[in-house]
Formats: sequence, structure tokens, C-alpha cells
Amino acid sequence: MLIRILSTASMAALTATMATAQEFKPHEYAEDAYAKPVYEGYVAPRNNFGRPDISGVWSNATTTDFERPVRFGDRLALTEEEAGAVQGAAEDYRVAGDFVTDPDAGAPEDGNTNLGYNRFWTDPGTQVMRVAGEPRSSMITYPANGRVPDRKSSAPPLPPRARQAVLDESNPMAGPRDNPEERGLSERCIFFPTSAAPVMRPTLYNNNYRITQGEDAVAIWIEMTMEQKIIRLNAEHRNDGVRQWGGDSIGWYEGDTLVVETIDLHPEQFMFNASDDVKVTERFTRVADNRLFYQFEIEDPVVWDEPWGGEYEFWASNGIFEFACHEGNVGLEGILAGGRQTDREQGRKPS
Repeated sequence: MLIRILSTASMAALTATMATAQEFKPHEYAEDAYAKPVYEGYVAPRNNFGRPDISGVWSNATTTDFERPVRFGDRLALTEEEAGAVQGAAEDYRVAGDFVTDPDAGAPEDGNTNLGYNRFWTDPGTQVMRVAGEPRSSMITYPANGRVPDRKSSAPPLPPRARQAVLDESNPMAGPRDNPEERGLSERCIFFPTSAAPVMRPTLYNNNYRITQGEDAVAIWIEMTMEQKIIRLNAEHRNDGVRQWGGDSIGWYEGDTLVVETIDLHPEQFMFNASDDVKVTERFTRVADNRLFYQFEIEDPVVWDEPWGGEYEFWASNGIFEFACHEGNVGLEGILAGGRQTDREQGRKPS
């Protein structure tokens, strides 16, 4: 995905910057990005139900990778110089991508059509993710290397439908290009496991979430595909055998924190190649007027010896925007048409 290309490419600027740290001057925007949170002495307000108010619209758009780039090893925190370099590269990338595209430029000569003409539809963010003001190298904080741990030797084979998580239409795991039903769920605008699943992660665009608190439930409106995640409060997990997309979520409050437990994910849903026994615990804590602290932990003794997880902070956003994606989208039509053209070029009879 482009957002990973962006974050990885941005991080690559660090080596040169670190070598000339004394000459470093942060980009002007980097010193005045997003409203600065006031953490000290903050007490989360209470809503009409007497519970901590975490409602509002929040965004997790960022340049920070979910998994830590290998070159950082076990180092979780970045220096301010490193963070400035990443943000500067991201801002330069944003500015370059905002130029109006020449309508007469034609198709890219390198054959790489898995990209947009410009950044008009994208909003991955330009800021390094921070927690309590500290710039981070990854969202995963444990294990120490900040990466999804390896599957243990006794773990079962990978799920046969792991392709459901693949967003790159050129990847063979995305499925054949013969019929829409054979493509991944995201391409078909049915379900986006990155944004909507437990462990909410940013993508290339539509990174806003609206949280609404009720007496018996909390609803999270996910801007990507306009998914609604319903968390039943002080309830038991369903026992009817239904395993829906996004799983079955229940929640409760522990002091100022909303704790959410999710199990019974759909068997075809990607969750880092976990088994059907996976359990995800998320915690939401308002730590400043414009910051929502988010923690996640994944447990699956069938696949991993130890739980793993991480944290980041949502920042206050202006609102939810329409995500007009549906199964008749022209992108999917183009993918299937490209498949038929490939058939013809290779002498195969189109399906």
C-alpha cells in the first residue's frame, strides 16, 4: 500500500539526517502540527451516564508504521530530529503529490498502474505518532522488537483465505481476476480488516472514527466503508455460533478506561493469521482534551507463545466524511478488465 511506501520511504531519510544532526532544522509545519495536547492534570469529563467521556471524532492518520522497521531494533522512541526528518519527508511528498496532474500525460511508461495520479483522494497523515508527547518508531510495543511475532512451530497451517487481507491487485494472493467473488473483501468494498477490525490501524485515507456512548452500548462509526462497530456493555459473549465480520465485542469500564474484548472473528477474516481462538483486548482512555490513548493486545495460544500488542494516541478530528465505496466500483471493473486483457495477450480464452 502507498501508506507503507510513504512511511518506509520517509524513515529512510533518517540515516542522512542523523549523520548531520547539528545542521538539522525542522520544517516549519513540524513545529506547529496539530494542536498540542495538555496532559498534566487532565481529568476526563463524565457523560450523562457518569462514565468517562470518550465520545467525538478521532483520527489515527500517521506516518508511523504498525510494525517497527528492522533498523530501529528494540528502540521504541525516536529523537525529535528523527521525527522531524520523517515528517519533513512526508510533507515534501504531500506537497509534490498535490500538484495538478497533466490530463495529457498519458499512462505511466513504467507499467506501474497500482498508484494514483496524485494525492487528491488520499490522506495518510504527515505526523509521527506520539504517546504522551514521545515520538514512536512503531505502534507495536511488545515484543521488544515492535514486530508481529513468528508463529510457533506447532501452529496450524495458514488460513486458506489469507488473501482476504491483500489490497494489492497485482499480488497473486489477492485471487484470480476472473470474477468479483474471487477478489478480496476490501476491493469489493465489503469489509476492511485494517480499519474496522479489532486493532484499528490507519490506511491511505478515511482514518476517522466517531465514538458514541450509550447506557448499554458504545458504537464506533468507522469512516472506511462506513462500518458500525457495536460494543455491548456489561454483557456476555453471544453463544449462537455466529462468527461475524469484526467479531463479537463486549465492553466494560475500568475507572477512566473503556475495555473492549472481541472474540469469534469471521473464519475468513484476516487477524495476522491467528486461529479461531484469538482474543483481542482494546482499551480507550481519554488523556487530554484532544487525545485518546488506545492500547491493544492479541492473545492466541494456538499460534503464539505470548500475547503481543501496542499502543498509540488518536487525535481529535473535525468530522466523518462519506466513503462512497460499493461493489459496482470502477476500480474492480478495471481489475477484471485488465485480467481479460492479460488473457488475450497470453493467448488464453477469456473467462
